[in-house]
Amino acid sequence: MNIRKKRLGELPASEVTDLNVYLNRRQFLNGSAALATASLLQSPLVNAAETPEPTFTNLVKGGFELEDKLTKYDSVTTYNNFYEFGTDKASPAILATKFPDKSKPWRVTIEGECDHPGEYDYDDLIRPFTLEERVYRFRCVEGWSMVIPWVGFPLADLIKRAQPNSRAKYVQFTTLYDTEQMPGQNRKVLDWPYVEGLRIDEAMNPLTLLSVGLYGSELLGQNGAPIRLVVPWKYGFKSIKSIVNIRFVEEMPNSAWMKAGPREYGFYSNVNPDVDHPRWSQNRERRIGEFLKRKTEMFNGYEEEVAHLYSGMDLARNF
Repeated sequence: MNIRKKRLGELPASEVTDLNVYLNRRQFLNGSAALATASLLQSPLVNAAETPEPTFTNLVKGGFELEDKLTKYDSVTTYNNFYEFGTDKASPAILATKFPDKSKPWRVTIEGECDHPGEYDYDDLIRPFTLEERVYRFRCVEGWSMVIPWVGFPLADLIKRAQPNSRAKYVQFTTLYDTEQMPGQNRKVLDWPYVEGLRIDEAMNPLTLLSVGLYGSELLGQNGAPIRLVVPWKYGFKSIKSIVNIRFVEEMPNSAWMKAGPREYGFYSNVNPDVDHPRWSQNRERRIGEFLKRKTEMFNGYEEEVAHLYSGMDLARNF
């Protein structure tokens, strides 16, 4: 596998919206304002507004391709949920310009109920795997969605190498905790570090991806560099960013949003238009770049691939 890397893009500084202001915005005004703010940023350092030249070569086309129109690269890289860099949509692109710190090696620890634990530098972790490009729908619980060509490899490939034992029922993921690099962690918005989890069979599903890029280029800091999870049939907060730890566990992980709002954010968090969030309906969504809303699809349109994982389950109770 031949990988050619470039430096991550940089954006200028700007103001960060207070959490209370953000939470009380109407969704459409929130989205419009954040995109307008990003589009007005003017600086010779801004290079995330146009699709970059590919930094990954010899990519294999993954399965599950969509015919949907791709979301523009500037929207994908300037309209983000990443509370480690702020609670509004624009601040991650502004505050993650130098993330991750290139002077600090990025390491991922694999541990827990598996036969082959270890600590790996980022390059050593991804080297054994063939990188694929896959186009996925990506939907946020707040009612907006994107269509993104991700670069990565199936999480199942890594799990097979780690060889979890019979006690491993779940996979737990943890984000970097570094208040200097991630200034949003200085605020007690969530119980840091960010933790998420999947059942083993969800993690082994062919749709589940460990992503290292999008649009053929390295992930930017605001998109979860250098490595993140992508689970396209679940709401976006399940796709944890900037992973430093993967742990095989016997008990269901208590994830960050489950701790913060157990009535609103369950472990499964499958896209289900028939189950409303306690504060809003989830049966319609706005695709970023479009004015009109569209009907939300069950499992975000991947029902054929994943519905069997939840056979016999009450998806309203197990939200």
